Amino acid sequence: MNKIFGRKPVIEALKSESNIDRIYIQYGQHGSAIDEIKKIAGKEKVKITQISPRKFKDISEGKNTQGIIAVKSSFNYASIEEILYESSQIKFPLILLLDSIQDPHNLGAIIRTSECAGVNGVIMTIRNSAAINSTVEKTSAGAVNHLRISRVNNLIPVIEELKKKGFWIVGSKIGNSQNYADIDYKQPIALVLGNEEKGLRRLVSEKCDFLAEIPMKGKIQSLNVSVAAGVIMFEILRQRSIS
Repeated sequence: MNKIFGRKPVIEALKSESNIDRIYIQYGQHGSAIDEIKKIAGKEKVKITQISPRKFKDISEGKNTQGIIAVKSSFNYASIEEILYESSQIKFPLILLLDSIQDPHNLGAIIRTSECAGVNGVIMTIRNSAAINSTVEKTSAGAVNHLRISRVNNLIPVIEELKKKGFWIVGSKIGNSQNYADIDYKQPIALVLGNEEKGLRRLVSEKCDFLAEIPMKGKIQSLNVSVAAGVIMFEILRQRSIS
């Protein structure tokens, strides 16, 4: 975990789209710079927490903070190029695209399942998404250390690049979709999972070659996103294991 101290450095970090996980502001701080930080953080969906002077001092490390500290993830994210190169060495690669997964427990569970299912890389959005932190690492049972994980601002260019590389894009979506088990996964696949509440965004779903859903037999018509991820990924694995 890296910390950024001071009003101007925090503003610049936010503007440069650094992987800011959270901003701490000491109670009683005001001014145009604080207002600007709140405005940018709100736009970029970065959480702000106001804390007491005593608690603030505990995390300030004796630095000149001007009443504000940003916490930046120290996780070593991979590049898209690394994931694409490694995938090119495999006959039927599987890449997971995560569109705005916000709950760190869901993210950790998905990453754990991905590693077990032999996923070749995970690409997730920066905005409205959980970052790799201690909660994600713990929930993943350490799987974050065995997978290439990348973060991007927008999945659309990534999907377009994957299509050029020969990938078929499969989006998990409830309604107007085909049975997930009826899709032929013996080809390069990028599986797209959407937000826990809203699902796939319209523009993302429109870029998919297939939309897949898991039939429900009970009164509740949807699975937790991490469970759905596991069901589909292991169907992909099952199909590919059949000679």
